[in-house]
Amino acid sequence: MRKNIFQWLGREFVALSCEGKAGLTPTEEAQEIFSRFDEELRAMGLSLENTVRTRLWGRDRESRNLGSNERVKVLSGKARSASSSYIAPRHFDSGACVALDLLAMSPSRRGDEKTLKEYDPPIVPLRYLIYDSVVFLSGVTAVLPTLGDQLADILPRISGSLNDAGSSWNKAVKVSFFLHRSQKLENLKGLFGKTVTAQSPQMEYAFVDGYSAEGKLIEIEVTANAV
Repeated sequence: MRKNIFQWLGREFVALSCEGKAGLTPTEEAQEIFSRFDEELRAMGLSLENTVRTRLWGRDRESRNLGSNERVKVLSGKARSASSSYIAPRHFDSGACVALDLLAMSPSRRGDEKTLKEYDPPIVPLRYLIYDSVVFLSGVTAVLPTLGDQLADILPRISGSLNDAGSSWNKAVKVSFFLHRSQKLENLKGLFGKTVTAQSPQMEYAFVDGYSAEGKLIEIEVTANAV
């Protein structure tokens, strides 16, 4: 378990990261991780309801799918959060099949609750949430022939979600790209820059081996201010 407590955007955040225990099933690994997350957060006066974003890592597709199914069960109701999931065997330092990153936020105003926005019709990932005037978008993907085709589909949808949340690319504070290992980072940067001219204070890039469906080449997460 790795825990990092930090100040960002005028609020206190807690980042938790953990790999499952090797020898368990992927479902059991995810259950055990969330149990440990819950214990850590409660020790700080928080709970899973303060979760704003999770990333799930699977060693293979089956592990990703089983871990994701368990996440849906645990992070329901007020604990629902922005989410993404990846297949990335190189992410693991142990023999585990499931790993999770969780980001929780302590709101600046006591009693603040999340505003949860579903897709229409609803799907497994939340479209976005707003918590204490911060917008967290779930990872956005597409299944189209090329990286350029996928970005041409993904970026307008992100723009629409930001606008719907009262935000914009100009208010984005962090953009996270999870690029398929077969693709070139320079190509991604060039394609993105042609469409989005606003400069985000933080841009991060990681390589993965797969997503929720075959054919995806990129998943993009955005965090932004709503005011």
